[in-house]
Parts: sequence; structure tokens; C-alpha cells
Amino acid sequence: MRAILHTEYNALSYLREKIKRLEKNYYYTGRDLGAVWTRDKTTFKVWAPLADSVNLRLYKSGDVEDKDALETLLMKEDEAGVYELTIDDDLHGIYYTYLVERDGETVEACDPYARAVGINGERAMVIDLESTNPEGWEDDMNPHVVDEITDAVIYEGHIRDLTCAEGSGISCKGKFLGLAEEDTFTPHGVASGINHMKELGITHLHILPMYDFASLDEKENAAGYNWGYDPKNYNVPEGTYATDAYDGAARISELKQLIKTLHDNKISVVMDVVYNHVADAKEFSFNKIVPGYFSRTDRKGALSKGSGCGNDTASERPMVRKYIVDSVLYWATEYHIDGFRFDLAGLIDADTINEAINRVKNVRPDVIFYGEGWNMPTHTDRKVALTVQKNSDSLPEFAFFNDTVRDVLKGSVFDEKKGFVSGNYRGMNKLAKCFTGLYKWCGSPTRTINYVSCHDNNTLHDRLRIACPEATGEEIANMNKLAAAFVFLSQGVPFIQAGEEIMRSKRNSDGSFNENSYNAGDEVNAINYDVVRNEFVYNVYEYYRGLIAFRKAHSILRLSDRYDVKRTITRLHAGMGKGLLGFRLKNKEEEMLTYFNGSAEQRLIVLPSGEWDIYIDSDTASLEPLRPAKAFATIQPFSAMVLKRHKEAEDR
Repeated sequence: MRAILHTEYNALSYLREKIKRLEKNYYYTGRDLGAVWTRDKTTFKVWAPLADSVNLRLYKSGDVEDKDALETLLMKEDEAGVYELTIDDDLHGIYYTYLVERDGETVEACDPYARAVGINGERAMVIDLESTNPEGWEDDMNPHVVDEITDAVIYEGHIRDLTCAEGSGISCKGKFLGLAEEDTFTPHGVASGINHMKELGITHLHILPMYDFASLDEKENAAGYNWGYDPKNYNVPEGTYATDAYDGAARISELKQLIKTLHDNKISVVMDVVYNHVADAKEFSFNKIVPGYFSRTDRKGALSKGSGCGNDTASERPMVRKYIVDSVLYWATEYHIDGFRFDLAGLIDADTINEAINRVKNVRPDVIFYGEGWNMPTHTDRKVALTVQKNSDSLPEFAFFNDTVRDVLKGSVFDEKKGFVSGNYRGMNKLAKCFTGLYKWCGSPTRTINYVSCHDNNTLHDRLRIACPEATGEEIANMNKLAAAFVFLSQGVPFIQAGEEIMRSKRNSDGSFNENSYNAGDEVNAINYDVVRNEFVYNVYEYYRGLIAFRKAHSILRLSDRYDVKRTITRLHAGMGKGLLGFRLKNKEEEMLTYFNGSAEQRLIVLPSGEWDIYIDSDTASLEPLRPAKAFATIQPFSAMVLKRHKEAEDR
């Protein structure tokens, strides 16, 4: 069998036949790949079905510049192409690689299943994971364990962005432990970091990639900036966020400390995962050990590049699927991660996503899953259903980013035209459908992530400013608030980019707006919490706080069943002028009216009969009535309004 595989490996058209044979004869079902440590022994297992031999090389340090190999040991071939070796000793803290010989050539690779690594992720490390647990870790849990996904308020941030501003009051800037600092303030007394998030009222912090990525040199401890969408070691935290990247255990223990601190502060943790491509397909450890298996190719043998990053992951191949599923389960259990956001999920097949979800939910039903369901060009081995919006019905536990909400509200990310909140009325019917959480591909509100900004493209403030260069600061603030009102009052899952609530702007040194700041540095990306001292910004911030509190207080805004939505929500048509959307929400507990005015004109609203109380208007979002209304109400330009039937009238 191996001779046949070698012949195919050396031929240009080897790949598909090789993969069929690998899938038939070399699928490993065990859950013990990598280095499994105990105090008495460590067992190493690596899947290498094309290898002639595999050796384990042990090192004293994790730096490839240190020529400090301790010994090289031959591994034994076991079932399904797995090579195994057990060493009867306590190897905690010892580094290792695999030497894989094939066709007379030998390559050295890090363990794809590495749970700890040395500097820059070139050598894996044997780790006693229990020794990395912070105090109280055994009792740590998701603070929102009983909630539905529609109860979540997701806040997307980057480790450096949230901590690195000069006046943030955070001492350990750019590190896991910096974000774990509590009760931090700027010199002007403005809450920052976790303190800011608690004050805002979010439930989930979605952290941009924090696994080990390739773009930054970990030896340059405080230098460099990158979002991290270039995976190197999937099951290990990023070293630049650790206080000591040379210590393989430090990044693990410090990330766990951050997660526990967030949990202690009632904030769940979502991990941004990038299984759709790797930093370098040729150098990725899995492909070095089993050439070409992890990455898709076209019919000519060239790498598929639907990701735009030079390669696409072949998730439909059984051992790649197993790798992804094992990785997701590992993060959910070992690190207590409460949610996963899949980058470019449209490149991953639906069966892989569903298997990952099912495996995790078997042990942790509270974990949430969502991602980008864009249609991407890619070459799969066989016809598979991909994780795209149109296939939502086949992914019942997975939510998709709703780009219709994003583009209709603020204007498309592909041009600079206005959106609904700045006076463009096109797409109002789409918005009306999105308000119900049942837009086209949405089988229920649990499937839609409603948002107007994320790390990609311009911030909401900058996009509004580009579309409306003549608008005043107050007008931009009003448009911002209107966009937020739609996101938080709609059915589905509200999601905001960190800083959106304080009109975050990303400006280059020449004053232009940066729409792709993935490597632009702290000077562009760091969040300046002190901007809330500006009158307009403070009003926007308080409005977001009010919207979040209002949403949490009213279950009628957080429905999870499509039939409940259909029974509860009615679009209002009578008296709705151009640019005005209105809805009536009514169940046994309460009755509510919501209006959105995307025009530059003040409008008079004819109210249904009875007495009403206004809770949200152009200036304030409140848990208490602002003022009564009967028969008529006036809604200001570029603003939202929410009214509830007067309590005494409800009780009668």
C-alpha cells in the first residue's frame, strides 16, 4: 500500500487518488493525538501515513536557534498510519519535534496537535495542563450558561486595541493579563478595559484571534501589531500576548487567568477561529507531515485560494475534519471558551461545522457558534454543502452574520453611498424582514447576527462620515444611535465592534480613514476611552448602555422561535411616510411600538388607540418612561422611538 502511495505522491495527479486511499485505510478514531502527559510517562502520537519512518526529537529549549537536542528516538508505526512512542518519565517542560522521513528526505515539524510551544511556535512542548490552571479554575464556568443565544450582547475586540491606549490606566498593555486587570480608569476617571465593558452591559466578549499566529515575531516582545488571521498552531495561545513567550506554560496560564477574570465579571468569552486557511500551506506542520492533505487543490494541483490568503483548508477530508472538531472541543473544555466565531465559514463544509457543534454541545450545551457565511470560490474534493447563509436550515445551531442589516443600515461596504440611517430609503423592505429575525435564509432569530460594524472595513463612525462629509458631529451621532437602535431592538443576536459605542474612528497619520487596519499598529487601532468626555460621544455611549439594558429587560425583543415571531410582530403601514419603519410587538406580557426614522425630517406618528409611554427617543434610551403619549407622537430626524402601552391600561 505504501509503495502505491509513494508513486502517487510523486505524480502531478496523485492527490485525489491518494486521498481516497488515505480516507479508506488510514482514518484514526482515537482522541489521543499529540503528547499526552502524566507524571510517570508521556505518550506521543502523530498521524503520518505516508512516512517511511518517524523519529521523536527532544529538546531542552523551545528556541530553534538553540542546538540543544537531548535525544532522537524512533517511533513505532501503529494503527491507521499513526506513529507512537511512550517515554516512562516526567517530561513536563521538555520541547519536541517530529522527524518524518519520506522518499529519502527528512523534514522536521512541530506537532499539529501541540498544546504548548516554544518561542515562535517551532517546537512543541510537553505540558502538565493542570499546572497552568489559575486558582478556582475547577469551579469556573460560563456566567450565561442558561441563556439563549438571542440573550447575548456580543462585543468584538482585540487584545491590544482594548488595552494599549496610553491613558487606558492598564499597566500590562497588549497582554492577556492586561485585559484581565479590573477596576481600571483613565487619568480623567473614565472606565477602561473590563471596567468599560461591565459598565456598558455586554454579555460576551468576542476576542480576535488569540491562538498562535505567524505574522509577529514573538522575540520582539512588545513590538508589532496584527489581527492574527494567519494560523500557525491552532491549539496554543499566541505568544506576543504573554508576558514571557519563551515559557511555553506562561501563555496558557495567562489566557486562562483572563478567561476566569472575564467570567468572574459576568462576561462570557467567544474565540475567533480561522480554520479556513493557514499562514503558509507548505510550512504548516500538518502538511509537512502529510504533504498536501490539509489544503485543497484544483484539478491542476494548484492550491485553492478562495480565502484570498493563498490556500483553503480541505475540511471535507476526514482527518482534517477530525482535526478541526478535536481543536474546537479542546478549546471549549480545556480553556472554558463559551463561543466560537468562524472566520470565512463559507469555506468549511457544513458537516464539519455540525460535527464540531454536536461534539461540544454534548458536554457543554451553553456554547454558541456563529460566523461568516459568505459564498467563496473554492475547490472541494467532492460535492459538499458549505457553511453559507443559504444552507442555514442544515446548520440549526449555527448563526450567520447578517450583511443585509449591515449594508442597508449604513451603506454597502463595497461603495461609499448612504444607507438607511443617513437618508437612503432603498432596502426598507429588507430591513423590515430583518427586524423580525426571519430574513430569507433565517429559519429563526437564533440564526442571525445583527451588526453594522466589525473589525473589517471602516468603523461605523468613519463610514457615516465618508458618506456624509457635510454632516455635523451631532448628526453623525444621531445616525450612529439610529443604527444601534435597529440592531438592539431587532430579533436576533446583537453584535457591535469594540468602540462603536464611543464613535470609534481609525485614522491614518494623514487624517484619512483606515478601512483595513490589520497591521496598522496601536496608534490607529488602540481604543481611546477618554473620547466619552466629548458631549456627543457621551450621549451615544449612554444611548448604547440604555439600549442594552432595555433589551435585557424585555424578553419580547429576544424571541428564539420563528412562530413566536410571527405571532408577536406586525409591521405598521398606516401613516408610514417615506423613510419611516414601524412595528407592533404584542404578547400576553406586554405591547410595544418601535419606529425608525431614516429621513432628515421630523415626522408625526399616528398611534394606535389607548395610552402609551415613550421609553426611547432620539436622545435617550431608558428603562423608565420618559413621557406619556396618546393619539400622536413626534419622531425626530434620523432617530428611533419605542413606546409601551401604559401599564395601567395593560392591567385593565
